[in-house]
Amino acid sequence: MSYQISRIFYSILILCFAQAAYAEFADIQRIYRQTPNLNQFEVCQSGGCAKVTQLALSDVDWQPIKALFGESVQSNAEQEREKISDAIGLLEKIVGYKVGTSTDRAGTFGNSDYPGQHDCNDEAINTTTYMRLLKQGGLIKFHVIENLRTRNLFFTDWPHTTDVIREIETGEGFAVDSWFYDNGHTATIVPFKLRQANYKPADSPIGRPRKDSTQSTKP
Repeated sequence: MSYQISRIFYSILILCFAQAAYAEFADIQRIYRQTPNLNQFEVCQSGGCAKVTQLALSDVDWQPIKALFGESVQSNAEQEREKISDAIGLLEKIVGYKVGTSTDRAGTFGNSDYPGQHDCNDEAINTTTYMRLLKQGGLIKFHVIENLRTRNLFFTDWPHTTDVIREIETGEGFAVDSWFYDNGHTATIVPFKLRQANYKPADSPIGRPRKDSTQSTKP
């Protein structure tokens, strides 16, 4: 499997911004192309990987992830996608407490008063890392992890980057997105074609007034 991303993706990172600062191109490429393992991997935050933290997960940290999938291999791809969604949410919680991103809120704009924020690029790169850890752990059997994809590029709407997995048997692609909800929520997994049509979950807090702040209606 190739984890190479085209330079086009990096050239549009600045379009999906959360903060003024961004990691260098070489740093973002290194983080995305890393071969993570539980003893050492890096995660992004602060918009465009402006802040990068190296960490590890212990056996105690990993045990709840294994428990989500159960003792036996999942029986089909649909069931596996449900487990991937749950696992990404749980990994966000575990990592969030370690690196200070547990207060990350849905979306990109209107969250500057909250520490540990992610834009869509941080979310996508971290989610790819989490899925690679799941794959290494033998927990993903029915899918391959593909390169990131970005939609819009300002031509029709605000650009947005997400992960993609492909079902091995059918060849169908699915977007895997942890950006639509606050830290620790299950990831959104929908057919990639639906995602490209500017899909947003109906109950996502993005664009909705919140009790503690008024969030921008921009994605």
